[in-house]
Amino acid sequence: MTHMIREEVKDDLLSRGYSRRQMLRTAMMFSGAAAALSFNPEIAFAADEDAAGAGLVRIGSNECWTGPMAPGLAAGNAAFANANRYSPNGEIEKLIKAISTIENVPADHIAAYPGSGGILARTLVAYCSPTKGLVQADPTYDNPTRVAKFLKTPISNVPLTSDYRHDVKAMLAANPNAGVYYVVNPNNPTGTMTPMAEIEWLVDNKPAGAVVLIDEAYIHWTKEYPNNTATHLVRQGKEVIIARTFSKIFGMAGARVGYLMAQPDVLKRVTIYEGDAPSIPTAACATASLTATALIDARRNELIQNRAMTVDYLTKRGLKVIGPSFANMIMVDWKTKTAKEMGEIYKSRGVQIAGNRWPSWPTVGRISIGSKADMEAFFNASSKILT
Repeated sequence: MTHMIREEVKDDLLSRGYSRRQMLRTAMMFSGAAAALSFNPEIAFAADEDAAGAGLVRIGSNECWTGPMAPGLAAGNAAFANANRYSPNGEIEKLIKAISTIENVPADHIAAYPGSGGILARTLVAYCSPTKGLVQADPTYDNPTRVAKFLKTPISNVPLTSDYRHDVKAMLAANPNAGVYYVVNPNNPTGTMTPMAEIEWLVDNKPAGAVVLIDEAYIHWTKEYPNNTATHLVRQGKEVIIARTFSKIFGMAGARVGYLMAQPDVLKRVTIYEGDAPSIPTAACATASLTATALIDARRNELIQNRAMTVDYLTKRGLKVIGPSFANMIMVDWKTKTAKEMGEIYKSRGVQIAGNRWPSWPTVGRISIGSKADMEAFFNASSKILT
């Protein structure tokens, strides 16, 4: 069965201690939509909610409350009209060039994928092994956890600091010989930021040959973007991988498009695990959206207003809101009930929130920030629940 993997990949995996059975498991990971869904908790969570019934106010999956930006939608529709061609106008190349220009990162440091989940999975396969583990915060985005468990890679979960930052020194101490140190900034589910100086410390002190995987899925929601990104570490030649997605502020979660930025030698280690590119219409939509600066700013400002309104509402009802959040979600400590129980209660009132996702925080649930109408529906349900 290992004939499914190219010889170059076989040699790499065997050299790092993977068994032939584990090699087969890596091939299974990248073998189609069903596998992709199983490793993407947001997609799986949303699919479960859809199966449970339509008509819910959807503020549980960190989706944007609206779809692609108008310039992107127009570009995607135009590209779809030429879908009889495999690459009618070099859309993938144009996307890479646009990213390169905006992020000031050379084009040969960038690769595009259908979403960022495949980037995270391929990074673990490329840098972890039966002896080189994954180190991550607790709680954080759980895609890498699923992948590491599937690969039987050691996992070190390190609690966030008291103010909800990644504890980078504790992360290094937890496994000084890890393969991947995973930092989500802003973090999911807390929306909190880890200062760049601390990320830089981890990059400078990690073991040689390991990589710091910096997931910036939510970075466009922050006021400071682009001055708070880790792209300078790529330009400096550091062993880092930056993962981005168009699923959040760009409203393209269902379209599946993302990209990574890394030094060419790091990029090569990840991209030898072959994967599909984004579809041509999706790439065209993403390219046009990247430069829609006024629309990006408007969405960010709307998010900030709706998030502040929600934090104020919950705080006035005596609930602890973890933060501050700089992303399109907040975490709420329900105190007397588990997050799973509260999720079911809100669902009975027509509102989908995230619960039962973070074992170390059983009473803490996540609320995605939606439109003003979404949040008013949440407030209305809450007035009947929080008595």
